[in-house]
This record gives sequence, C-alpha cells and structure tokens, in this order.
Amino acid sequence: MYIPAFNKFPNQQEAIGFMHAYSFATIVSVTDGLPVATHLPFIIKQEGDKVILTSHFAKANPQAHELGGKKVLVIFTEPHAYISPKNYEKELNVPTWNYLAVHAYGICKILEGEANKVAVLKEMIQSFESNYQQQWDNLPHDYKSKMMNGIVAFEIEVDDLQAKAKLSQNRSTIEQENIIEQLDQSNDSSEKAIAAYMKNLKNK
Repeated sequence: MYIPAFNKFPNQQEAIGFMHAYSFATIVSVTDGLPVATHLPFIIKQEGDKVILTSHFAKANPQAHELGGKKVLVIFTEPHAYISPKNYEKELNVPTWNYLAVHAYGICKILEGEANKVAVLKEMIQSFESNYQQQWDNLPHDYKSKMMNGIVAFEIEVDDLQAKAKLSQNRSTIEQENIIEQLDQSNDSSEKAIAAYMKNLKNK
C-alpha cells in the first residue's frame, strides 16, 4: 500500500486497535494468476510480538481450499469521507477522500480437526456475542458437528503490517478545522468517524 510518511499510523498498537474496531475484513489471495477475495469477520490476537488473525470459511467456498501454506492479504478498512475543496483556503484545489486502512500479510495455516474448529468458534462467539455461548452449548452435538463440518478454520501469522491514516495531515490548521466541522455536522456515521479520528490526531 502506498503510504506517504505523514499518513503512517503512529504505532503498531494503534493499527491493531483499528483492526479490532473494524474486524469485518477482506481476505485476498491469488489463484491461477487471478485475485480472489472473501469478506469475513476476524479475531485479532497478540502473542508476544506476533499478531495472529483467525477466522473460518464456508467449506463450499473454493478459496478455502487454495490457501494452505500460501501468502495472503487481509484488508481492514471502514470509515471514509469525501473532502470538498470548499474547505480549503485557496481556490486552486481539488476534492479528495480521507480514510483509514490496514493491510496485513502472512502465510495462511489451515486449522484441521474438530477441536480446532470448536476453539475458533468459541473465540468468535466470545468476541461478537458472548451471550450466545449458552445457546451454542445446548445445541445437539450432531447438529454442531454438521455445522463444523461445513467450515474451514484458519489462522494467519502477520509478517507485514501496513497501516495508513489519510486524515488531511498535509493541510493547514484552518483547513483541518473546516473539514472536521463539516464532517461533524454530517448525518453519515462514516463521516462523523473520520471527524473523530481527525480530532484525536490533532490532540496528540
């Protein structure tokens, strides 16, 4: 990902925090020279200096059977906002977009066996709806086994984490304030989120 120096995330922990906040991501791989992508929820864990991403595919998804031992890219991105040149001090300007994105690269490891699938599903339940755990536990074993037989669980140990926050860092203080004010007044949640990220950046 192209990242000018002034658009880099301050540190890895903030990038990981962003991944947690926007954990429904896109996993991209290449098969026979063609890019293939699937949209999945991810569990993001830190084990010492390592960042581990975990999720599962539907077994019927062809991409699930192409990834074992292969390098993949997982893209985390969500809030974005159109930035009008009316916010700038000079007329000689053009529109742009503000956004945040994290690209995580690593080798995909398929987690074989029912025990591994159970562990992955438990992590996902605890992360996304812990109150569902009791209902899941009370489901018939044969039903759960059938469900687990229909998925392919996997994990990725991240070996390259690229994070970009394009938040008008190259604009003047007045222009940044104009943009924040405009986005803050919007009814769009994504635009409000960008305004919040811009405020947070200014307060550091």
